[in-house]
Amino acid sequence: MDAGKRTINEIFNGSRILEIPFFQRAYVWGETQWERLLEDVENVSRTRTPYFMGSVILKQQLTDTSSTVGDVRTVIDGQQRLTTLSILLKVLCLKNNSLKKFDKRFRLDDESNVLKHNHNDIEAYNTIMDLNSIQTTNRKDNISLAYQYFADNLDPSKIDFDIVCHAILFVGIDLASDEDEQQIFDTINSLGVRLTTAELLKNYFFGRNDIAEYEKYWLNVFEKDDETKEYWDREVTTGRLKRTFTDLFFFSFLQIKIQDPTFKVNTDDKLAFSKVDKLFDSYKRFIKEYCGGDKLSVLEEIREYAAVFKKAINADIIDNELSSAEGIERLNAIIFALDTATLIPYVLFVERNVPNITVRNDLYSYLESYIMRRLVTRETTKNYNQLFSDRLILNRVFSKDEFISYLSSQDDKINRMPTDDNIKTAFNESLLTNKYAAGVLYLIESKIRDRRRHSTQLLGISKYSLEHIMPKKWRNNWFFTGDKAAADFRDRKLLTLGNLTIITQALNASIRDSDWATKKNGKGDKGGLRKYAEGIETFSTYLNEDAWDENAIQDRATYLANKALETWGI
Repeated sequence: MDAGKRTINEIFNGSRILEIPFFQRAYVWGETQWERLLEDVENVSRTRTPYFMGSVILKQQLTDTSSTVGDVRTVIDGQQRLTTLSILLKVLCLKNNSLKKFDKRFRLDDESNVLKHNHNDIEAYNTIMDLNSIQTTNRKDNISLAYQYFADNLDPSKIDFDIVCHAILFVGIDLASDEDEQQIFDTINSLGVRLTTAELLKNYFFGRNDIAEYEKYWLNVFEKDDETKEYWDREVTTGRLKRTFTDLFFFSFLQIKIQDPTFKVNTDDKLAFSKVDKLFDSYKRFIKEYCGGDKLSVLEEIREYAAVFKKAINADIIDNELSSAEGIERLNAIIFALDTATLIPYVLFVERNVPNITVRNDLYSYLESYIMRRLVTRETTKNYNQLFSDRLILNRVFSKDEFISYLSSQDDKINRMPTDDNIKTAFNESLLTNKYAAGVLYLIESKIRDRRRHSTQLLGISKYSLEHIMPKKWRNNWFFTGDKAAADFRDRKLLTLGNLTIITQALNASIRDSDWATKKNGKGDKGGLRKYAEGIETFSTYLNEDAWDENAIQDRATYLANKALETWGI
């Protein structure tokens, strides 16, 4: 790696090709950036003082003996600035009749452009670079709009081409062809440039001569239309990270492939390939070392699995009514409402390889019971990555019976299925986060709800708030004659599931902490539980209670535990 100050003359030296990755994102700068750049360039010309424009990262490419240019570099960082500067200077030279000066810097001896653009912008960019005079364009792409902005606003008397090419400076970072690209992109990300795994993989799989393959295996899969792009670009929170569906898919697909016994991936590599932050590097290594460099066969499977993923994985379910029927819909609610994206590799594997929908749904029903029973009893989730991205796939667990058999064969019991007695105890004692508690109550509600009896449909899980029936600040308005030990017991009891309910709208603070009668019925224009929980089957019958205390909480906990056992039977 070589780093230092670089002028435009040093970056564009007339004998070097600068290639923007062919499938890189399109040029996106707009009028705000064009206006600022024009002002800066005018100021540089007037004051003749150096002006830094950030970093440019170039990576050396290997060239063959047939190449007419020996120095070819990939633009890793700097696409927007280098593109805009070249357009600005092209317009300047068109206006002051100095195209030879421009061509010396920005054209090669064969009159082709030094800057080779990506597939999105190559036609528009080359059209502008080939102009011999200022012409109006009616094109609406950003490259053409940038040209038109400078054609309309650039005053050639205020800009000196030579001064600009010497005084505008970059922090230039030049990388050798054999330097680790993962480290390169980590460096870029630290500078605030966000490159997704999908973008890196797209340029790894396809080159400038792979248009047909790109269209077949990428464009028609991930970028076919606006609806498709919106689906794959969607971001969801997984743990502490936000990840796009595209990244979730590529992670899940790789976890499936490395468990394929055909490839005989060693244990150390499996561990390395399971790291989310090294996913791009993992794909390159896996394809090189285990697939013999055969990208095409991998792309074939990616296309098949991507279609399965798009059909099966749906985050919108958290905003819509959840069915009581067993199946993938309920698992999606668990995945996206309860932050259990670790399920996705295994679910994708099952969807792809189990054609019988009854067998799949039986398995999914048991998986729901497994996840929710463990959530209620506060069993550890630290082993879920290994279980759902490794063990179940490696052992080809395709049915409910096979899943039960696998769990029973494990000696450590770390992944055990909680018993009915564990569930009954947990509903009386477990203290869950608000998200988990709301999820437990909602999933029970969606299963036991008599939809024929209710005039309103069940909303999506994201539409409900969690409410403590007896408020945490009960001392302000709730009658109590017990001692400190009794108060401490109440403080703990009110945090358990028997004292929690989902409601359609958060209560006003003045109602939330009021006494039981006011909290039920509301006051004035402020609604209470009767208004916002009337249709909630897991709580509405308790609105008729004259008092709400530890005994009522215990009674409801028992009721909920029984409903949970009906919902998540084993």
